[in-house]
Amino acid sequence: MAITKSVTRAFLVAMFLVGFGQASAADTLRLALGYPPGSKADEVMQKYAETVKQYTDGSLSVKVYPMSLLSAAEISDGVRDGIADIGVMYTVYFPAMYPHTNLVNESAMQLLLLDPETLNGKEALAFEAAMSEFTLFHCPECLEEYEKQNQVYTANATSISYGLLCTTPVTNQDQLKGKRIRVAGSHWSRWAQHFGASSVSLTINETLEGLSQGVIDCSITSPVELINLGLGEVVTDMTLAIPGGLYAGASAAGFNQDVWQGLTEEQRRAVLRAGAATTALSPWASLEQKAEAMALADKEGIKQHDPDPALMEATREFVKADMDTIVNYYAKNHGVERGKEMLDSFHEILVRWVDLVEDVDSVEELEKLYWDEIFSKVDVGTYGMN
Repeated sequence: MAITKSVTRAFLVAMFLVGFGQASAADTLRLALGYPPGSKADEVMQKYAETVKQYTDGSLSVKVYPMSLLSAAEISDGVRDGIADIGVMYTVYFPAMYPHTNLVNESAMQLLLLDPETLNGKEALAFEAAMSEFTLFHCPECLEEYEKQNQVYTANATSISYGLLCTTPVTNQDQLKGKRIRVAGSHWSRWAQHFGASSVSLTINETLEGLSQGVIDCSITSPVELINLGLGEVVTDMTLAIPGGLYAGASAAGFNQDVWQGLTEEQRRAVLRAGAATTALSPWASLEQKAEAMALADKEGIKQHDPDPALMEATREFVKADMDTIVNYYAKNHGVERGKEMLDSFHEILVRWVDLVEDVDSVEELEKLYWDEIFSKVDVGTYGMN
């Protein structure tokens, strides 16, 4: 008699629980990361492993597997199927699986429309918080997306602002035309195409090779990737003020749901406490690393350009129009029904967080703020237990 997939999966889960007991008493949890060893992302997740052990009083341990257990493109399925217990997962690689999450993430270029003096360089801190709060408390569809993939969202990760890292100067609309640009989201793809460039989808692991072999002319990413991905070896020119926005559609510590449900309530609360710490450290560490990246750029002779004012203004006009495009795109292609409502709600949360992070002066303060305002409010008795 044929065994169905659902029965097979139920059997495997039962064998996991019988063989290993609850996750609280199991072997060290495996965390998959798509960035290489020694990268800032690796450092952040090694710190996550330390905080999980600390906040659980040693009852849980985490081992980080940077760019070894699973590639960035394999992490969603790998966590779902239990190859990894936890994963740092980028939803942009899986548009059909996480459309509601991606819709909100793709609104990040709206930061260009906010007052830069009010943002005061802390836009990543505000957007990170807004993404976490929105996902946990205002987007049941987002949580359902994770649940369908047998995952539980417990932390977020974000980049700092994205710019153009290229192998040739790109500062105006004429120079943009015809360029092949690696993008990490549909909004940046639309921006590139709007100005006559073509977008190329590559994972983070393929970016260096793509630039070095001329497959792409630029990558839209943050300058810290000069270090983390080794792009300082090939990038010759940077225009960091465009296209703007950042990437925050990352589940920084997505738990396999079967593992999560094997934890005690005290352990789940502690994991969320560690999640708040990692959610804070993610942008803070990148902001600190930016100075190091800019020093590397100077050392390597990488030229830094300001965009032509006309291109800057045209980009802002594009962003205004793209908010409606995002809503229509996700409605048509992914069946997202309340996109406008979601973006309006998210914008209100974002503006509030711009004020909340204004006086934050340390990662410890940011962690406490994230914990008090977001993660501590999760009901660990019910969250992720469906």
